Amino acid sequence: MVTLKLSFQQLKAGLPDKLAQYIAGNPETPDISERLTYTRNWLESSEAHHILSFNCPEYPARLKEVPDAPPLLYVIGNPKLLSEPQLAIVGSRRPTPQGCRLAYDLALELGKSGLVITSGLALGIDAAAHQGVLSSYGSTVAVLGTGVDQVYPRNHRNLYSLIAQQGAIVSEFPLGTSASPGHFPRRNRIISGLSLGVLVVEAEQKSGSLISARLAAEQGRDVFAVPGSVLNPLSKGCHQLLREGAVLVENHEDILAELQPLLEPMLEETEAESEIVSDVINSQHLHVLDCMGFDVASMDLLSQVSGLPCEELSVVLTELEMEGLVQSVPGGFLRVR
Repeated sequence: MVTLKLSFQQLKAGLPDKLAQYIAGNPETPDISERLTYTRNWLESSEAHHILSFNCPEYPARLKEVPDAPPLLYVIGNPKLLSEPQLAIVGSRRPTPQGCRLAYDLALELGKSGLVITSGLALGIDAAAHQGVLSSYGSTVAVLGTGVDQVYPRNHRNLYSLIAQQGAIVSEFPLGTSASPGHFPRRNRIISGLSLGVLVVEAEQKSGSLISARLAAEQGRDVFAVPGSVLNPLSKGCHQLLREGAVLVENHEDILAELQPLLEPMLEETEAESEIVSDVINSQHLHVLDCMGFDVASMDLLSQVSGLPCEELSVVLTELEMEGLVQSVPGGFLRVR
């Protein structure tokens, strides 16, 4: 297998001064070599750490089409996912429960169909989309507005870890870069640039989600939007997109139908894989996994939510642990896939 990494020799000696400063993160940094050393140590600390330069063959072709595509991508996880067919799902950081559930369910079904789901690891709709596709045992890409070594928001630490294992964490920002309001609009162009289209689920008229949708339209990507009640302020952004020509979405089939010409070969390949997963994992296991979510859950809480008595639940959790799907941790059990 080819290692998708930029070597430290390239970082240190082969890059123009301007690009070395980009890695350093700040042209005013007095000692760029110190930052490069930090980057080298990060790169060499794990096989899951990668840096893709614009000219390397593994840099995602769709993102290259974007006029201001980033010169470097820092990746934790599987960099090959960046070149697979993706749909971005974005929306409000303060959605309604119905909006969260819809984003989760759409991502779950689209993940079963073989699409990689891309989002920004933000609170609300982003998190629900990541969690939904992880529940389908599919793949997800999280594009950050920080360095990939920073978890933001911090309460998404478990979700961040799961995505690093089952998908990819991506950023153009140098390691150590913390969150800043100006970073997120730049992050949005990568979300749309990687994807075949962008789906907006609940958004106010002035929101970052609409920025992502407009960037997608400018980049020649499809734009999808979920309609809602005229009384819900979070529907106004979606209704505006629909007036501007976005594809109306009521279920995942609306999206697949629109993308069918691009997805047909890939969907045939993944159908058999989905059937295998369904055969291996029985319905009771899936029910318990759905009840767990992605935070530590105690036996008592799981028993209440799942409706299974503790004795029966204990057997199921032991089987899931043997299958590598959950692990026992202080305070209960944690889903790991």
